[in-house]
Amino acid sequence: MNLGYRLAYRLGFTPWENAGRSVFGDQLGQLFDAAPAPTDATAAKALDLGCGTGDHAIELAIRGWSVTAVDTVPLAIERARAKLPIANADVTFAIGDVTNLPAYVDSGYVLALDVGCFHGLGEAQRRVYGNGLTAVTESGAQLLMFSFSPGHRGPLPRGASRSDVERALGKWTVVGDDAMDTTAAPVILAKTEPRFFRLVRD
Repeated sequence: MNLGYRLAYRLGFTPWENAGRSVFGDQLGQLFDAAPAPTDATAAKALDLGCGTGDHAIELAIRGWSVTAVDTVPLAIERARAKLPIANADVTFAIGDVTNLPAYVDSGYVLALDVGCFHGLGEAQRRVYGNGLTAVTESGAQLLMFSFSPGHRGPLPRGASRSDVERALGKWTVVGDDAMDTTAAPVILAKTEPRFFRLVRD
């Protein structure tokens, strides 16, 4: 999967980036509104998993979060860093593997964001993703996750059900499970029956 993403960024074929900005950006913004940054700046640590070119990480930073964002694709991280002076935002972008988070980021995060990363991982990868995310977050931390529903769709991510999420994130509790508003979404995206999960770490 990583090789596929590297090639997609090099070719400039990244429809998920456009969808994140124009198709479900408002709905994601509402989730951000429901999880405002703590007033104590030292406690407002957020982690963006599979950040791509950084739009969501930058949005969190503008909202007052101290953000670390991780992706395995160097070109995506390079483009994300180039946006920071324009956005007047401060984000730490790191090339790293979400299945081995403690090797790439520090700890103490109280918010994690996953917009389409988990749902492309294999079963074993999901388990270590869950363990690593638990290791670097605080008790009571929130996770906002966007995921396709499960299905076989050729090159598209395999998707993840609520039970898939709960199985991989055993120390987290699902507190929200909402269908994405697909009114303005392309047919190919609407057919994946995408959802937003909200979880809280035990």
